[in-house]
Parts: sequence; C-alpha cells; structure tokens
Amino acid sequence: MNSFSNLYPYNPMKHPICPRCQTEKVIKSGVVQDRQRYHCKKCKYYFTVNKLGKQIDNYYVIKALQLYIEGVSYREIERILGVSHVSVMNWVKKYRITAPENTEYRPTYKVFNHKELIEHLQESTNTKGAGMLITELGDKFMLIKWERFKE
Repeated sequence: MNSFSNLYPYNPMKHPICPRCQTEKVIKSGVVQDRQRYHCKKCKYYFTVNKLGKQIDNYYVIKALQLYIEGVSYREIERILGVSHVSVMNWVKKYRITAPENTEYRPTYKVFNHKELIEHLQESTNTKGAGMLITELGDKFMLIKWERFKE
C-alpha cells in the first residue's frame, strides 16, 4: 500500500479496510443515513466510512487569522471572506492565536479594487492620523486602519 492509502483507506474501486482489525475482508452491508455500511468478515464489526470534509484553502485560513489578530471580529471575518465564523474560531483555537488586548484603538476596514485603492491613497487626509495595513483579498485589496476611539 502507498502512503495515501494509509491516510485514506477508502478507495471507491475497492472496499475499505476494517478500522478494528485492519483487514480488507469486508463486504457491503446496507446504507445508513446515506452512507455505505460495511461488515468485516474477520472480526464481525460493522462500520461506515467517514466522508472527507470540505477543505478550505490555506490562503483563507491565513487571511482569517491575520484579520483576527488585527482585531476584526469573527462575524466580520465571515462577511469579508465568506468563511464560517465557527471555522475561524476553530482555527484560532487550533493554532492557539491570541489577539492582543486592544482597548485604545479599533480597526476599521474598507475593500477596494486596485484603481479605488490608488485613488484613496493619493488623498493625504486618508493616510494621516492612524496606522494602516493593506492586504490582498483575491482580486481586491483590504485596507485596515486603526483609529483612536472618539470620546
């Protein structure tokens, strides 16, 4: 067996490997909740094969974590990237990311195409008085700006 088979023992061209005794002597045994059920002839174990979940491109994972560190909320990240806020929470937990405590500044963001970004940056009033970060989002650009809370 190759290394791919070890990671994903299910091959649609043949039966999967029994998760209990690791034999290939399994037969189909009905369908449960729209998933094929199998029966191991050796150890008599019934099992279904876990389907592989939807894989999100690492580009979006990195962008989501960057936005989280910049102080953008989970729901805002969901709106910006189109990725579930629960996924973002899971990534933050998985990679043990902690956003810096930030009570003095708050991020605001705008999404521009290239021409709009250039026009926005040419106005000197848009670049004064706050920190700024520009990041690419597919074919657009996001400008994140930190402004002091107005009291």
